[in-house]
Amino acid sequence: MQLKARINQIVIELIQGDITQQATDAIVNAANNSLLGGGGVDGAIHRAAGPRLLAETRILGGCDTGDAKITKGYNLRARFVIHTVGPVYRENDPTAADLLASAHQRSLQVAAENGIRTIAFPAISTGVYGYPIDKASHVALSTACNFARENASLQLIRFFDSQTLQTFARTLTDLVKSQTDLELIS
Repeated sequence: MQLKARINQIVIELIQGDITQQATDAIVNAANNSLLGGGGVDGAIHRAAGPRLLAETRILGGCDTGDAKITKGYNLRARFVIHTVGPVYRENDPTAADLLASAHQRSLQVAAENGIRTIAFPAISTGVYGYPIDKASHVALSTACNFARENASLQLIRFFDSQTLQTFARTLTDLVKSQTDLELIS
């Protein structure tokens, strides 16, 4: 399954795949605050990139929740890894959505600041951090659309994950229906 939409000449794409195999300029790592590796996407990216990634993340001094930092991609197909920390989800926490939006926004800002044209995101905070996929997809895609409206430096913003793709597709389709400047493309 693949779904694409365009806003302000930027393509937002949903696909299935392995984030460590993406040939985009950058991939986003759903990291923990230490940036020193962990489980899930974080662990897979560290394993695929090799030990030089860990060596570089050690000198970054960690990362606050909602922020993002960049490193080289080393053994990955992507030239860069943008490490961001999403929130641990707690029901009725009024800051969760803002922190998740910030993690996406800061990742996109870091990409633009570093001349990155194509970027791939996992479903940040939806694994062990427990963020509900339907809510996370709305935050992620809305943030990407808002960024694309204000900044045309990127060409492609890709989201994927085999377990969340259907939910992201429903959310993107709903956004296309409600936003006149967002259109589905083939």
